[in-house]
Amino acid sequence: MKNLLKILEDGKLLLSPTDTIWGILCDATNAYAVDKVYQLKKRSDSKAMICMVSDLEMLKKYIPKLPVNIKKYIYCDRPTTVILSNPIAIASNAIAEEKTVAIRIVNHHFCTPLISAFGKPLISTSANLSGHDHPKKYADISEEIISGVDYIIKQDIDKVNDKVSRIIKLEKTGKTTLIRA
Repeated sequence: MKNLLKILEDGKLLLSPTDTIWGILCDATNAYAVDKVYQLKKRSDSKAMICMVSDLEMLKKYIPKLPVNIKKYIYCDRPTTVILSNPIAIASNAIAEEKTVAIRIVNHHFCTPLISAFGKPLISTSANLSGHDHPKKYADISEEIISGVDYIIKQDIDKVNDKVSRIIKLEKTGKTTLIRA
């Protein structure tokens, strides 16, 4: 685990299974690392990426004013990413123009302990070039992505997972908008 924490601290990229699909992970507080993800994916930096946190306490550190009904969405059976306003201490290039961030409390045997040990959120974006299909298993990941990351987590390599997270925008007022079912 120490070597993975050092990789993240150094602004490098991991390729890893997550609670949804295979993802490219990096320190969400490091603008340099976030920029490397945009470059690798050939993705416009106007498209924000998802951040993963380990628990509600970590979420509160980065979104101090949570909507009252947030627990209904972050603790449901399906991985759910919530778009929230006014994040703090997240890299500016990981925040959307309207000052929002897409964030999820991850429930995964590898990612949750990694994020907890790292103590900061991680960017998690699908392990594909922008505009291409997301990989359902490790074998679907392009060589360009594989060669562009600094370290590959070799767990669950043969596992097929084609479920992306549901995305919901949650206003401070409690108004909810479904972005991706």
